[in-house]
Amino acid sequence: MKVPLSWLREYVDVNIDVDELAHRLTMAGNEVDSIERFGHIENVVVGEVLHVSPHPNADRLRLVQVDDGDGVHEVVCGAPNVTEGQKIAYASIGAELFDAYSDEPGKTRKLRRSKIRGVESSGMVCSEKELGIGDDHDGILVLPKSSVIGTPIGDVLGDAVLDIELTPNRPDCLGVVGVARDVAALTGESLRMPTLEYEAGGPEVETLSKVTVVDGDLSPRYLGAVISGVKIGPSPSWLQERLLAIGERPINNIVDATNFVMFELGQPLHAFDYDKVADHHVIVRRAMKGEHLTTLDGVERKLDGDSLLISDPSGGIGLAGIMGGENTEISDTTVNIFLESANFNPQNNRRTAGMLGMRSEATLRFEKGLRAGLAEVGIKRCLRIIQLVAGGEIAPGLIDEWPGKGSEQEHVDLTRRDISRVMGVDYPSELVEATLRSLSFEIGSLDSGDSGDDGWRVSIPYWRSDISIPEDLVEELARIIGYDDLPATPLSGSVPRWEPGAKHAFRQKVIDALTAYGMKQTITYVAISDELEEKAPPPAPKSNGIMTVDGIKLDNPVSGQRAT
Repeated sequence: MKVPLSWLREYVDVNIDVDELAHRLTMAGNEVDSIERFGHIENVVVGEVLHVSPHPNADRLRLVQVDDGDGVHEVVCGAPNVTEGQKIAYASIGAELFDAYSDEPGKTRKLRRSKIRGVESSGMVCSEKELGIGDDHDGILVLPKSSVIGTPIGDVLGDAVLDIELTPNRPDCLGVVGVARDVAALTGESLRMPTLEYEAGGPEVETLSKVTVVDGDLSPRYLGAVISGVKIGPSPSWLQERLLAIGERPINNIVDATNFVMFELGQPLHAFDYDKVADHHVIVRRAMKGEHLTTLDGVERKLDGDSLLISDPSGGIGLAGIMGGENTEISDTTVNIFLESANFNPQNNRRTAGMLGMRSEATLRFEKGLRAGLAEVGIKRCLRIIQLVAGGEIAPGLIDEWPGKGSEQEHVDLTRRDISRVMGVDYPSELVEATLRSLSFEIGSLDSGDSGDDGWRVSIPYWRSDISIPEDLVEELARIIGYDDLPATPLSGSVPRWEPGAKHAFRQKVIDALTAYGMKQTITYVAISDELEEKAPPPAPKSNGIMTVDGIKLDNPVSGQRAT
């Protein structure tokens, strides 16, 4: 999971060095594999405009005197917004800047000393586009007045991206807000949640569309919304920059909005062209064996009877939680949208994705298991973003089919004895409560009855599908308070000596003997792909000690390469 520091700071103040932040996250269980730094351009520093005068030979150019901390330099500048006293980005000779006049993305040019209309310019006052941090080239970039002259521009405008290697039990950190929640707990800062409110108008959503969940065991909750009159086009620069920073390619404002919310909150979403959905009726069902669907990548997929299909009365329009259908794709002519936010069975989603050899950011999240409440938060946030970047009128209300309502565990009881038993330490009650609240858990008192073992009833929040037993909460306490603070306790008892069995010892002797004769041991995979199995010889009776048989197809393969 890639987490840009600038994006993280939208939800929590980060007042520590990025390396220290990476260390704290790693020690709390979210291992930071690497840190990428952007915006650090050599020979570009903070400068101050001392004086501005007209160019003697050009009405639209000006002569600007800039102090970069090492001296005063005269620069020829055509920006209309340059004024005395500004803090600006000054590029000296030799700086490698983005070419603001090139149509080729990412093209750069080295700044050389030159004469402009007869006056020598010893540098440049930069725009956003020349620094590669935006599209604005109408004027120079004006920095905050607090910026210190001579500071490398990377320290002022640069960004760092944390690449976090997440464990399978933390799908909440597959969203930037989830990581921000951990950062808030580790640093004592407050968490700022994204705004979910949006303006609605027009007919109620139930009058515009209908959803039928046929197989509720595979789709415990399915929400839908309708947005009318959107304008499809490129996303604004801030949205494109967010996606580019994590390695995602911007497509259009609608698709980008769904991807943005997925990476922000961890909830996958999908947008259908409302006018291409037959009868405006969405049906969530198992596919019929042998049914076909052409997905957004243009590939026709053959489905089995266990794959969950999003369909309309005429046929499939999407593979649930994996990829949408080509027949309802958002295009430049799309005007009205049906927005999906759902909760899908993780085992079925993983099985279907593995069978079809399709891995996506959506399946990565669904296969780990998401709580149903996240789907509602995700769709509200996405509606707000779509309205912001594409306009349109959002129909009041949400279609909410919830066959699994009431089936999720709502709370976990944690006692002081649980903490002592697992950790071997007694944390003060105030520390336990403060730590859990810092992670946004809601806690109440637990009646100990006659046992005298007091504790807490902890509500499971909508973003934590990994919390189900007291030990899960004890782990939260340990990783936030710090494993380093646990006292060192020696093992009690003795560890018995390991003695290899006779069968194992004989097997190892045979391996050693054959290796000594120059042979090599090969250990192959037990399972192979269907394509490789088809190339195997047909079944035959035992001959020369070898018997071939038909391969056994696995019901739930790890991947398409290990299916037989």
